[in-house]
Amino acid sequence: MSAPLRLGIAGLGTVGVGVVKIIQQHAELLEMRSGREITITAVSARSKDKDRGVDLSGYDWEDDAVALAKRDDVDVFVELMGGSEGTAKDATEAALAAGKDVVTANKALLALHGQALAEAAEAKGHVIRFEAAVAGGIPVVKALTEGLAGNTITRVMGVMNGTCNYILTRMESAGLPYDEVFAEADALGYLEADPNLDVGGIDAGHKLALLSSIAYGTQVNFDGVELEGIGSITIEDIHQAADMGFRIKLLGVAQMSGRGLEQRMTPCLVPASSPLGQLEGGTNMVLLEGDSVGQIVLRGAGAGEGPTASAVMSDIMDIARGIRVSTFSLPAKALKQVQAARGTAAAPYYLRFELEDKPGALAKVAAVLGDAGISIDRMRQYQHEDASAPVLIVTHKTTRDALDHARKGFADTGVVVGDPVAIRIEEV
Repeated sequence: MSAPLRLGIAGLGTVGVGVVKIIQQHAELLEMRSGREITITAVSARSKDKDRGVDLSGYDWEDDAVALAKRDDVDVFVELMGGSEGTAKDATEAALAAGKDVVTANKALLALHGQALAEAAEAKGHVIRFEAAVAGGIPVVKALTEGLAGNTITRVMGVMNGTCNYILTRMESAGLPYDEVFAEADALGYLEADPNLDVGGIDAGHKLALLSSIAYGTQVNFDGVELEGIGSITIEDIHQAADMGFRIKLLGVAQMSGRGLEQRMTPCLVPASSPLGQLEGGTNMVLLEGDSVGQIVLRGAGAGEGPTASAVMSDIMDIARGIRVSTFSLPAKALKQVQAARGTAAAPYYLRFELEDKPGALAKVAAVLGDAGISIDRMRQYQHEDASAPVLIVTHKTTRDALDHARKGFADTGVVVGDPVAIRIEEV
């Protein structure tokens, strides 16, 4: 047997405690599967006295995570603190400088500083592994870096934030408006301390940026992700989309075009009969499309103690086995800088209008769409009791640029009440 692999774990929240439990409960199995004993040398967290429901007495305690990262008796620094700056960043940089391998669940840190951290790790001949940073227990990073390594990836797509999926599916099943379900999710503890990280699409956008880098061999570019949250989705949108055979999801999509890398984390309509359309509650799903393999679907728990700790352990096990993979699949210095592209891939769109109930209103809207080169696939008008009429239009494939051009023209018609809602329909 090889020498033990010695861990230093910084962060003893839900995930950190989950990792400790796995190591304590499955020590013999982990050793048999990896070929070496996996041990914890020391841990670090904000409070030493907090009862975490797990025995930590056998490990050294470090008040300072940076000191933990520098210890000579730590081979792998396990960063589970979170946050893109501050202690998490400082401790990770210290671990790399000291020649440690790093395992992290911190998508924000890698989405904003991944290139520099990857270069620092690879300069020392060490690795950063981050399976737990994307889609919880789903092994999507490993699927891209290893299982699909022989493919040119044509599209990455998925629901990557369980809280948003819970809110949208709960709105539909209970017939409740967004504000009520948001408050319910908050009371259940599903939301981040800053809820906009969830409902604004930021958390999921971090994950998409990481997958895009692996899939397309590019430097991580979170700034290039088009972000739109779910706050503008109404119960009427959900019901009317269902009436037309669709469900609304906060969907991440990344694909390379002739104009650059397109990354979107926005509400989309997907066919209700598709795998994504059938996804319920807090579950995550990622679809990967390759030129040889076609489409594969990965589905599972996107958060929680067990699933996320499981993903952390998968990275630790690979390091114990001697598996060395570049952070983003290619050597960091070989990753390309690419232009961020927006709205290049054509798609149908769902449009919801409130139109003044007077003759010629629909004709004026249709004329604006026609002037923008957008053709109508189908249209529905719903019963109403006031002076404005709700109208739904599904377009044929068009670009976002053409749609934005049309939306500017709607205000000049004199018949459109308020701002129309436009949601992309993604082909799955």
